[in-house]
Amino acid sequence: MKQLRYYMLFICSVAIFIFLLIVNSTLGSVHIPFNEVCKIIYLHITDSTFGSIVWNIRLPRILFASLSGAYLAIGGLLLQVFFRNPIVGPYVLGISSGATLMVALVMLAGLSVGLMAIHPFFLSLAASFGAFCVVIILVLLSSKIKDVVTLLIIGLMMGYLCYAITSILITFAAKEKVKGFVLWEMGSFSGLTWKEFYILFLAGIYLIISLCFIKKPLNAFLLGEEYAKTMGLNIKLFRNLIVIISSLLAGLVTAFAGPVAFIGLAVPHMARLSFKTSDNGILIPAAAIIGANVTILCDLIARILFSPIELPISAITALFGAPIVIFLLLNRRTLI
Repeated sequence: MKQLRYYMLFICSVAIFIFLLIVNSTLGSVHIPFNEVCKIIYLHITDSTFGSIVWNIRLPRILFASLSGAYLAIGGLLLQVFFRNPIVGPYVLGISSGATLMVALVMLAGLSVGLMAIHPFFLSLAASFGAFCVVIILVLLSSKIKDVVTLLIIGLMMGYLCYAITSILITFAAKEKVKGFVLWEMGSFSGLTWKEFYILFLAGIYLIISLCFIKKPLNAFLLGEEYAKTMGLNIKLFRNLIVIISSLLAGLVTAFAGPVAFIGLAVPHMARLSFKTSDNGILIPAAAIIGANVTILCDLIARILFSPIELPISAITALFGAPIVIFLLLNRRTLI
């Protein structure tokens, strides 16, 4: 009966994803009829105005948003298991702050001197580099620090350091540069193309595949490090893998879309509440599909709520995620 329930929940989640994909393709500053969207997608029509909007603007954005939500949710789930802490997300280790600092150096401190305009892909490279530097530091520290709580605190402190430097840069930057940086910092899936989606997919798929080999160690780790050791788990290697996978998943999303808040923190709990299990073999795909659905729903709200003005994605995800976190804190039975 449990297996049947899991299958039904997955089928419903996939059906919701398909529905949201079509609805997202329909709604926007240019309304496209539902049946027209279905026809455009099914027949791959690209030579009409509506076809160009669907295939070149909306579909890559929707798919990128869904993949971002899946990555953040999986990263959050891994870190919550690793730290055995329910209020941990992908950005708690300073990954987002490292990416933000590097973008601030490019946009505010003039590292792009000589460029008339900063290409978005250049910003993505800068954010990737910043996130990667933080990942390397965390991996080096993880091999020397045995206590996961200490590693968590160090990650938080690194985030505060990056935030402090970023704040200083904002103080001395020109107003027009600050505006552009603040908009990036709020996160957005606007302007993303198939190229960015393919990069995100190809870079992340290997990380997702690697999870197939650690789902059993993850379940063992839930019962404590000592129990995991008795099961033959290499704790040092396992810790490094968790930090690398979760950090790179979050770093990939931040590099292209900016910081996206609360998805990685709230969605893993939604998966646990929906599927009523602690088996990570089930929770990883569950968190991925729920994260995808929540993110594209939030992106839809951000696009159409005050259309043609688009709200920052982090504002919507925070409005969605903060009440869930408060609920979890008030009902400690749902925590890890």
